Amino acid sequence: MTLRVYVPYETTALSLGAEDVATLIRREAERRGMEIELIRNGSRGLFWLEPLVEVDTADGRYGFGPVEPEDVASLFDAGFERGAVEHPLALGLTDDIPWLKNQQRVTFSRIGITSPVSLDDYRALDGFKGLDRAVTLSPQQLVDCVKASGLRGRGGAAFPTGIKWQTVLDAQAEQKYIVCNADEGDSGTFADRMVMECDPYMLIEGMIIAGLAVGATQGYIYLREEYPLAHELLNQAIERATAAGYLGDNVAGSGRRFELEVRLGAGAYICGEETSLLESLEGKRGMVRAKPPLPAIVGLFGRPTVVNNVLTFAAIPSILAEGAEYYADYGIDRSRGTLPFQLAGNLARGGLVELAFGRRLRDLIDDFGGGTRSGRPVRAVQVGGPLGAYLSPEQFDVLLDYEAFTKIGAVLGHGGVVVFDDTVNMAEQARFSMEFCVEESCGKCTPCRIGSVRGVEVIDKIIEGDNSAANIELLEDLCDTMIQGSLCAMGGMTPFPVKSALQYFPEDFNRSEGA
Repeated sequence: MTLRVYVPYETTALSLGAEDVATLIRREAERRGMEIELIRNGSRGLFWLEPLVEVDTADGRYGFGPVEPEDVASLFDAGFERGAVEHPLALGLTDDIPWLKNQQRVTFSRIGITSPVSLDDYRALDGFKGLDRAVTLSPQQLVDCVKASGLRGRGGAAFPTGIKWQTVLDAQAEQKYIVCNADEGDSGTFADRMVMECDPYMLIEGMIIAGLAVGATQGYIYLREEYPLAHELLNQAIERATAAGYLGDNVAGSGRRFELEVRLGAGAYICGEETSLLESLEGKRGMVRAKPPLPAIVGLFGRPTVVNNVLTFAAIPSILAEGAEYYADYGIDRSRGTLPFQLAGNLARGGLVELAFGRRLRDLIDDFGGGTRSGRPVRAVQVGGPLGAYLSPEQFDVLLDYEAFTKIGAVLGHGGVVVFDDTVNMAEQARFSMEFCVEESCGKCTPCRIGSVRGVEVIDKIIEGDNSAANIELLEDLCDTMIQGSLCAMGGMTPFPVKSALQYFPEDFNRSEGA
């Protein structure tokens, strides 16, 4: 009987030596005369255990990790093909690992299980089930299903997806577009990348359904240039989906057309903002457009356009396959469904955790993250990327819910969670936030372009102890001006981390007072 061995083909695992591990497993098996099938699956998101090697047994898939090249021979010596063996890296049944078992994996149910570009694997695990249902429904029924699910855009604004789609559906135009914002640039985020590298057909299926829902025949994935593996796998998946009739002139036998292309981004954070992204996609410099008009009415090439990010489109197949009620049963209040939280920074266990809305931030940090890797106390957590507020330990019981975060002046955003221990200097973090805006601003509006430069200068004076009290007051005023006067979230949200650092960690700004 051929032994099935799984070694991830995903950026994080590869950066930790997965390719060498796979090569040595193949060689060791040949040397011992063992017949194996080496499957390059995606990562399950347990990054502290990567490379995570799994073997198929009668009881299920057993995991071993983190496996380094020098561990391969000892795995064979221990008879790892039996699964339940004595070995320092033995983890037991992968599905029973508490970190994985205690999640609610809806969008990420296939992640790490399948070979990413295998259509057979995807279909075997309910892939294209949502599309099969979608082709039997009218565009309005599709939009109504998304509305009923309560799905909101999995980005900073968390705008109701169904309402955006309704606007595009109602717009009168011969040509409409579906655009996926895959320019994942927030600090500590990698969920989009994992979708594209580990389950690309899920994104493709979600975008096809969106096209059917609003009457769009062309889609584009605007992909971050720094994701070469995602680029490779997406193109392979699109080619295979086209050959299988899921893309092209006759989508799934429906008689309707939908084409899909990948376009590489321009390497600028500002292109994660939807109008700047559209400018870049049109071949122009990525600069923010004034709104209105909204992209849903005047979008790509002046046509009605749905712009959603990867996680939003990725949620669509399960909503269509299982029904709107199934998805809406997860979560609380207006935050329905699940969100893949990405744990990064100073944590013992970093990786991806998909949970229904309503758990506490503390659960992510302690139960899943295992506290800091340094063993020191957690002092601050930034949620929602570089424009998100810094939260202090007194706020860690906040619920993971869009409105709950808004009430404390924070954002859930894309679900990135970056943890800092008590050695962090929050004045320096505030300076970094302003400096980030200096580097990444498109330069179109004055509050962002000039305000961020002045912000860095004022924070430098505060850190140096140069009339700190007066300069802190000046910094507060500058932040208010940027919030009220900036054209987009780049300048309008940069003050969030600065103001939160001033509010919750004032001692770091007053250390040099009077120097």
